[in-house]
Amino acid sequence: MVAEMSGNHNGDLDRALAIVDAVAESGAHALKLQTYRPDTITIDVDAPAFRISGGHELWGGQNLYRLYERAHTPYEWHGPIFERARDRGLTVFSSPFDATAVELLEGLDAPAYKIASSELVDLPLIRLVAATGKPLIISTGMATLAEIDAAVRTARSAGTGGIVLLACTAAYPAPPADSNLRRIPVLAEAFGVPVGLSDHTPGIGVPVASVALGACFIEKHITLDRADGGVDSDFSLNPAELSALVVEAERAHAALGGTTIGPTPAEREGLRFRRSLYVVADVRAGDEVTAANVRSIRPAGGLSPVEIDRVLGRHFTVDVTRGTPLSWDLI
Repeated sequence: MVAEMSGNHNGDLDRALAIVDAVAESGAHALKLQTYRPDTITIDVDAPAFRISGGHELWGGQNLYRLYERAHTPYEWHGPIFERARDRGLTVFSSPFDATAVELLEGLDAPAYKIASSELVDLPLIRLVAATGKPLIISTGMATLAEIDAAVRTARSAGTGGIVLLACTAAYPAPPADSNLRRIPVLAEAFGVPVGLSDHTPGIGVPVASVALGACFIEKHITLDRADGGVDSDFSLNPAELSALVVEAERAHAALGGTTIGPTPAEREGLRFRRSLYVVADVRAGDEVTAANVRSIRPAGGLSPVEIDRVLGRHFTVDVTRGTPLSWDLI
């Protein structure tokens, strides 16, 4: 379970560190950052190609450079954030977007790297990151199967220490109906790697459901409070929701179990309360077995209910008190 801070620190290092603390307290396992400066991810140009379409739900009409200026995590913050995360028992890593980011993160001994969906097609970047020998977590939002294949081949050939692919819908927020979680086992079979989910839908329903399809890694954005605003706050979880996701995802994983059909250990007590045939009225030897004195009731212990037609009309061989399980030696 990985919490993505993204730009939800709102330009405040103290808030960033508070987010780290909230992630640790939620029970999540890892914290992820994004490591870039505005000029390492785009350039300061205000042409139409450098603006987000006006109809975008969150960032419509915004200039890319200005958006990334507001959202980026300054390089000098990485050290304190990494230190706080490690002190709180979290694994901490990041998405690098250029060579300066890789250099910074290597200096902080990042244990793994994330390749963002938009960077999946930047094979030279993937080659550079994979050459560190660290594991790569690669988001596949927007990607075709051929593009994913090229990224995986590039990472493997450059010496990556392992690959996890993430199913992802690169929309912010993403409609749950576009999640296509059934692709998770397809990606796992196609590439022979663990597969998880980078999720931008509201709430926790989609990531919990992904566990049933085999997701072993879940990434969700976190904020302290959506009401505080922030570039990604609308599709981020608050700390209580992240805690709930940790609990429910672990519960979903435990529920997968195996393919055995039959009573489980937890059902043993329940077996005692299956229905069976019982004597439900006091009877004497010679009395006829009727629907008035023998019925199918709970608990178990008597003859199977299926035997009712075979016992009706017979006669009791002994006196029997009410509440006695019916057995063949009584009739």
